[in-house]
Amino acid sequence: MEKAKWLNYLKSDLPSSIVVFFVALPLCLGIALASGAPLFSGILAGIVGGIVVGSLSGSRVGVSGPAAGLAAIVLSAIAALGSYENFLAAVVLGGAIQLVLSLLRAGVIAYFFPSSVIKGMLTGIGIIIILKQIPHFFGYDASPGGDFSFMQMDGQNTLSELVHMFGSIQPGSALIGAIGLAVLVFWEKVLSKKGKIFKLVQGPLVAVAASIGFTFLVSESDFWAIAPAHLVSVPLVGSWEEVSGVLRFPNLGAFSDPKVWVTGFTIALVASLETLLCVEATDKLDPAKNVTPTNRELFAQGVGNMVSGLIGGLPITQVIVRSSANIQSGSKSKLSAVLHGFLLLLSVAAIPALLNKIPLSVLAAVLLIVGYKLAKPQLFVQMWKLGWKQFLPFIVTILGIVFTDLLIGISLGLGVGIVVILVKSFHNSHFLHKENKINGETNVKMTLAEEVTFFNKGAILKELDRVPEESRLELNVKYTQYLDHDILEILNDFVPKARSKRITVKLITSDGEYENPEDFRALIAGKWKKAG
Repeated sequence: MEKAKWLNYLKSDLPSSIVVFFVALPLCLGIALASGAPLFSGILAGIVGGIVVGSLSGSRVGVSGPAAGLAAIVLSAIAALGSYENFLAAVVLGGAIQLVLSLLRAGVIAYFFPSSVIKGMLTGIGIIIILKQIPHFFGYDASPGGDFSFMQMDGQNTLSELVHMFGSIQPGSALIGAIGLAVLVFWEKVLSKKGKIFKLVQGPLVAVAASIGFTFLVSESDFWAIAPAHLVSVPLVGSWEEVSGVLRFPNLGAFSDPKVWVTGFTIALVASLETLLCVEATDKLDPAKNVTPTNRELFAQGVGNMVSGLIGGLPITQVIVRSSANIQSGSKSKLSAVLHGFLLLLSVAAIPALLNKIPLSVLAAVLLIVGYKLAKPQLFVQMWKLGWKQFLPFIVTILGIVFTDLLIGISLGLGVGIVVILVKSFHNSHFLHKENKINGETNVKMTLAEEVTFFNKGAILKELDRVPEESRLELNVKYTQYLDHDILEILNDFVPKARSKRITVKLITSDGEYENPEDFRALIAGKWKKAG
């Protein structure tokens, strides 16, 4: 049974790991370039994020690697500390601090971000991916693929980059980018429904293979040929001497420098926050609605950053672009994240010259699909219909991310969300949990208090998660006057989990009692709309 389960995971996770590999490769290189670090450091961080962090993490779908949100911090830190080796000491120190944070159980912070802000983060990142990848799609590669901030390192910003693009479109890149995008859409919308082979062999693999053939085919053409500047640029290392030549190691003597400690704490705090935000987002995207143990994730990230720093890699976080690509490709377990790390390792060791024939425009096409799935127009309509309390933090988060950066956008959205809650909530919310056994059957009674907000997400998730298998859960909301949309989502997400654990659910409301409800929102939407 276990063998069949493992093989089933491999059948879904191997194809998804290939997609994640193609998404990760240009981002690892682009983030390294945007950070002012050696190109190989981005690849090393991707390998460690996949193999080391992927193995230790409790997330089934999250993928870790170098993060665009840390690029500006890395760029300034390298300059301030005087050398890359001194900076690596700060990365090792940052990883150690993350281990301490995990022991202090700081992962609970993840539960204090409202659903509207998390959805705004996902949508904002989707929009930023689209806006940033359009120039690369047309062969305008002035800004690195990992530069996701509004103000770019080339002196332009996200919008001005689009304007400048029109004067520098590369015909070969644009053509193969369009072909690649057509293959991706056709593969997903048509061929994937025609047979298992089209699910096993993913569209991005076909698009990339076709693009390599195209690069060779037009190499002698004056008009269609794609210049090396518009192709992937993986460092060529053909022997151990060359590998040891590109590896950089931390200056352990730099630990006596107070500036290294300040940088280490900064990396630990920012990387931990980005990771926890991503964990919350990926859990929401995960079709199986698994709950990632956040303290274990901080531990995995801490170990990963220490290993990455020791061998010359960039700081690591769990990252939403790769994680969402992983989920969209049908990943079932963390095997996909680990395999993508091995693919990065094998590819740069065995076929770097072939990788350097991949046009950046085709990888941009893959990312455009990822971005669109994160920022579907229907989501704006859904959030609008949920009312201003959900829509306002959602749209503020999006605008903040698009026009500043990830952390500022999240901070703005969270600030608005807190103000909304303070306006609508006058006292803290609590809930009661009573458990007893009748005739050998475990009966769990949960009574929600008069007001329940997103601040209670962590506690309610924990209580629902520990309801034993083959038990009976009685959920009483009869006297609840305000139930936050986030809590309704948690209850709805609990439905498939309850079914798999054979838990019988009884919902008690002021309007009546319901056995095994499929949609909590549908049953009590009228009451909460009126009360909220």
